[in-house]
Amino acid sequence: MNYIQIAFTFDEAKSDESSEILIALLAEMPFESFEETENGLKAFMPASHYNQDETASRIKDIQNTLDFTFEITEIEDQNWNKKWESNYDPVLIDEKCYIRAPFHDPKPGVDYEIIIEPKMSFGTAHHETTSMMISYVLENEWSGLSVLDMGCGTGVLAILASMKGAENLVAIDNDEWAYGNTLENLERNNITNTLALKGGKEAIPQQKFDVILANINRNILLDQMQNYGNSLLPKARLVMSGFYEEDLPVIRESAAKQNLKFTDYKTKNSWCAAAFEKE
Repeated sequence: MNYIQIAFTFDEAKSDESSEILIALLAEMPFESFEETENGLKAFMPASHYNQDETASRIKDIQNTLDFTFEITEIEDQNWNKKWESNYDPVLIDEKCYIRAPFHDPKPGVDYEIIIEPKMSFGTAHHETTSMMISYVLENEWSGLSVLDMGCGTGVLAILASMKGAENLVAIDNDEWAYGNTLENLERNNITNTLALKGGKEAIPQQKFDVILANINRNILLDQMQNYGNSLLPKARLVMSGFYEEDLPVIRESAAKQNLKFTDYKTKNSWCAAAFEKE
């Protein structure tokens, strides 16, 4: 599969915040991964999803917010796994959950070890939003619960919930690569009670869940909030991330319209994760 690479170079000194803002502003475009550079950011999307006019228009709008230059290059199919291996380190979350690739050594003594083939899917626990979502999963009881993982990426949240005792799980992502990666990671971690589906909110099964996990982005969360509310049992939980702390008020307002009561939240480097309960 060929990819389109857009290399963004910031006009002023690069900061972690500028990269995070740019990633958030690019969230509605079909990028599958991002790679930070010394003075900017590289973004990758499948060439089949690239629309020159739409991409140029969106980037021009973003330049009203950030100062940067950019260069677009088409990259021929290559060994993406090898590329990821050179940049991918294992992650330990809350001293309990160790997430590694197949080419990393195991870590004895941790409560949960998850093997993730990173490829091009979001959800390797390196990003703040995934890390906070994993913390929420670690903090709560899951025995016997039904769980929906929306925007599952690598499937890491569903995998951890299953390891903690969830019995009936559904993992959904609208990206073909993420869907395939989730299937591989479920098998790699011997998870047999999780149904992986390709699609968006229309793919949510006609059933009620005890917990919904959604690590996507602000606009998609707002668009899908009604679906989440309709798919939760009474007293069920919704945990969301993929937005900034400054967006929490609008997330809370949207959730309240679906009778979802705000309970608590986490922040990490301006990113936010929040928990709600169905009234």
